[in-house]
Amino acid sequence: MSRKKTAILISGRGSNMGALISAAMSPDYPAEIALVLSNRPDAKGLERAAEFGIQTAVVDHKDYAGDREAFERSVDAVLKDHKIELVALAGFMRILTPYLVNAWAGRMINIHPALLPSFKGLATHERALQEGVKLHGATVHYVSAEMDDGPIIVQGAVPVLDTDTPDTLAARVLEVEHKIYPKALSMVASGTARVSGTRVTGSSDSAGTETLIWP
Repeated sequence: MSRKKTAILISGRGSNMGALISAAMSPDYPAEIALVLSNRPDAKGLERAAEFGIQTAVVDHKDYAGDREAFERSVDAVLKDHKIELVALAGFMRILTPYLVNAWAGRMINIHPALLPSFKGLATHERALQEGVKLHGATVHYVSAEMDDGPIIVQGAVPVLDTDTPDTLAARVLEVEHKIYPKALSMVASGTARVSGTRVTGSSDSAGTETLIWP
């Protein structure tokens, strides 16, 4: 099996990066984590990636004086130098320009801590509690020109408890993120995720259809 060479882009500790690396340790996993790239030289995830023997790179956005496209052209050049085929954003705290989005269209995915299209942007857990939703979760989607948008690949949900704080809710959602991101990357790398318009179809047709009702 030819495994897709994948880069993970991070800005911090790379929690979801760890889940993807762990999944890719299996020889039958269809993606190989070939590079971890950060826009911050002090990102803790770089050290963790190096411990796994994964190549790392830094393209410091501060060196580009607010020229986001120039920054992204440098990122793109590094990805191409490493012969990367897929890109997974994992806490990469940069708003992308059309340049990078278009260059990697259909080959770049992102994880967001909410059930999109609800709660795009930041402070998702606080907003979920404020709105009184009963279910919250995470979404893996293809990256499009609009922030936190693009065809949805996988979602995972958790109940919202009456006793929840943003921190406790975030912790449960993070557990879901670590489950669904490796699944989504596997679907994309293996070609089982197929995009038709705004929808993604794949291997979920045979999955269980249990209903989650809360409370």
